[in-house]
Amino acid sequence: MNSQTQQIVLASSNQGKLREIKTIFQDQPYQLIPQVEFNVSDADETGLTFVENAIIKARHAAQHTGMMALADDSGIEVDYLNGAPGIYSARYAGQPCDNQANNDKLLTALQGVPKQQRSARFQCVIVLMRHANDPTPLICTGTWEGYIVEKQSGVNGFGYDPLFFVPTHNCTSAELSPEVKNQLSHRGQALRELAEKFPAFLSHTIHN
Repeated sequence: MNSQTQQIVLASSNQGKLREIKTIFQDQPYQLIPQVEFNVSDADETGLTFVENAIIKARHAAQHTGMMALADDSGIEVDYLNGAPGIYSARYAGQPCDNQANNDKLLTALQGVPKQQRSARFQCVIVLMRHANDPTPLICTGTWEGYIVEKQSGVNGFGYDPLFFVPTHNCTSAELSPEVKNQLSHRGQALRELAEKFPAFLSHTIHN
């Protein structure tokens, strides 16, 4: 298989994620094509963990396109809320997904909670499947530690970025430049692991 021309379907319709993944992956010799270009709808995320949902999404895209598929499942865990919103981060305030409504709900849930109890982390799981029946997909992860501020700040990024304070840079994720965020973030960590492991993964291609 010639990795120089390898096409991979990206199993997401989240524009923020698509933008970040394509930016981080732009120097890699693989062409990422969003599933919408193949008229593939979003999969039903019925899993109970980030890993399960990422596999569901990657398998769904691979089944509908016959291509290798890459999926991301990610979210924010707040310790005071026993890990919520977790896998429900995108739809925390209900459907359809609404970033502002999600942020408002999280702020309400943490109203009056002191800073030392507002610890949180972004989690990301990236799954790459050679095909829909791949028994050993490549699974990469990333974790980004911080805490939830009391009011939104910053205009960059998406999702919970305006609420996620990054202690190492003394600002929220939404106040970081995209370049700095991609270096620090959970998604950036997972994608760099993926890029490192990808060549060996491709060399052990398993066919249906």
